[in-house]
Amino acid sequence: MSSWTQTTFAPPIPAARKWLDGVTFSPDRPLINLSQAVPADPPPLALQEVMAEALKDPETHLYGPVLGLPSLRETLAQSWSGFYAAPVRPDQIAITAGCNQAFTATIAALCGAGDEVILPVPWYFNHKMCLDMSGVIAKPMSLGADLLPDPDIAKSLISPRTKAILLISPNNPTGVEYPPALLHSFFELARDHGLKLIIDETYRDFHSGTDPVHDLLKQADWDQTLIQLYSFSKSFRMTGHRTGAIFANAKFLAEVEKYLDTTTICAPTLGQTSAEWGLRNLTDWLADQRQDLIDRRAAIETHFPKLAAKGWRLQGVGAYFAWVTHPFAESADRLAPKLVTEAGVLLLPASMFMPEGDPNAPRAFRVAFANVNAVGIAEFTERLASLDWPLAGA
Repeated sequence: MSSWTQTTFAPPIPAARKWLDGVTFSPDRPLINLSQAVPADPPPLALQEVMAEALKDPETHLYGPVLGLPSLRETLAQSWSGFYAAPVRPDQIAITAGCNQAFTATIAALCGAGDEVILPVPWYFNHKMCLDMSGVIAKPMSLGADLLPDPDIAKSLISPRTKAILLISPNNPTGVEYPPALLHSFFELARDHGLKLIIDETYRDFHSGTDPVHDLLKQADWDQTLIQLYSFSKSFRMTGHRTGAIFANAKFLAEVEKYLDTTTICAPTLGQTSAEWGLRNLTDWLADQRQDLIDRRAAIETHFPKLAAKGWRLQGVGAYFAWVTHPFAESADRLAPKLVTEAGVLLLPASMFMPEGDPNAPRAFRVAFANVNAVGIAEFTERLASLDWPLAGA
């Protein structure tokens, strides 16, 4: 038996959770779970009250427009236009059931079996899984020590079957924020070769900089080249309500509509109503959440020297994630289950974000620190620093 799903690997998060089976943690040394980028807290109380009230509206329980509620698309267009200081129209927006669906719908509308998409390594595993199950070839793009992609390397990977270049900024899994000039260079590369530049901006609201993250919406006919993906899940703590968005050319979104109509039909109405209210009312609250994430990033940087002294390296950090390399003889995929039992720490090894056999995979882990406060981050680094496992080359 063969199927499209059998062309790809099992979801990494559920696989990692199996390492917890049968393991108990004492109250004075609980598990520190750094495996998944998901807010543990519920939405703010005011938004919960809006949700409860929305449940009384009969429209909440019905199908809605395939491309999203008009009021949300209008509000999001206004918000996006203000953020980027460039005009965005409602007909350039589609609302999806989360950002993962935004990506799968984009690939379905853009690619056929045998086409190619260039993506940096390490990649977000669900992107790779989607490409596999669509019969689309993922062309791995290696990064430098700074974990930034190089337009020249991307250019060398372009073939007649290439349809798009995919970037994530701030990045999942490395946390690295791509400079505006670099994103502009990729936009020009894609435009000059008739490709789409897909930028997943799920973590945009937690960017550490104060300047606009890029100027791409100010470019003439930006929607002929650029496709932006967005998520409300992290910003408003509503991961279970599955609300995301695609920003693209209106004609392209007509193709996206075909995909959406045959999968979810529409994004959940409750999530859309909540997202619209959040855009209108949670600006200050979201700014506080952003600062909290910036503070947690600073805690990683503050406490990492004790790990650096033991041979660990902080290769990238930002938004929700850090990318670290370890000094031990065993590979990260073998060490990850041992970290659970011997250190009470759950991390994902780099092999879950890289092609099989990538020489960098044995050395690295992703640290998803958004749900651990400064005290937990200090404890996490203490636990790793105390490990006395055999070192590489010893």
